[in-house]
Amino acid sequence: MGPKKESTETRERLRQKELKKNPAGFLRDEIDRGMGMGNLSEVAGDMGWKGTGLFILVLFFGYVIYQLVFG
Repeated sequence: MGPKKESTETRERLRQKELKKNPAGFLRDEIDRGMGMGNLSEVAGDMGWKGTGLFILVLFFGYVIYQLVFG
């Protein structure tokens, strides 16, 4: 086993340990990384078709509820 493989395994082990200690920190990192996207099509592409469909449904139902309450 070479030094490169050992360092990769060490990094992965440390990452897994950090995830077990602080799962919310990982979620925040993902959200912050997503906020760096400047283009809606890039965000939709990263979510995949299921995530994009779910996002559209949430927007639609949010709009309907808004119209029922304030309309």
